[in-house]
Amino acid sequence: MIPTRKEAWQLVCEYTESESLRRHMLSVEAAMRAYAVRLDDHPDLWGVVGLLHDFDYERYPDVSANGHPNRGAEILREKGVDEVIVRAILAHASEVTGAEPESSMEKALVAVDELTGFLIAVALVRPSRIILDVELKSVKKKWKDKAFAAPVNREEIEHAATRLGVALDQHIQIVLDAMKENAGQLGLAR
Repeated sequence: MIPTRKEAWQLVCEYTESESLRRHMLSVEAAMRAYAVRLDDHPDLWGVVGLLHDFDYERYPDVSANGHPNRGAEILREKGVDEVIVRAILAHASEVTGAEPESSMEKALVAVDELTGFLIAVALVRPSRIILDVELKSVKKKWKDKAFAAPVNREEIEHAATRLGVALDQHIQIVLDAMKENAGQLGLAR
């Protein structure tokens, strides 16, 4: 079964109370939809993957064999969710799941996951706190500042963009544009 967006959002809300974590999942959903359109694939499917990828993280924050995303995969399988969705979610944490990203959808999820958080951080340090005011140039400036959003693994993002066949600047712009188009839903608009 491939859940509708509404069903996926209900699951997110059932498992996640944190507004910032919900915002992250909505950001990843927007970026995944943008990549699906760009790669002539299924935006609804890719969007659901983006929306659900961290739904279990608040309850099972330990990224491990017994934590995220393995626990989430168990829950999704119990609910009869299609294995293509489960596998994509497992592939975004291959270090604990052993599921290496293979499909374009899986590679895109890995490529956009941490980048969306970085872009939100860039928006939130601007005086306006609005993503609509963020430009590639300002993202690149913050990218070079290793103290800014230090936990974000820039090398992993760069590697994931390369595996997806997209230059880093182009990748950042695609994700940034997707987030700007959804700024209101993300709480990053005027």
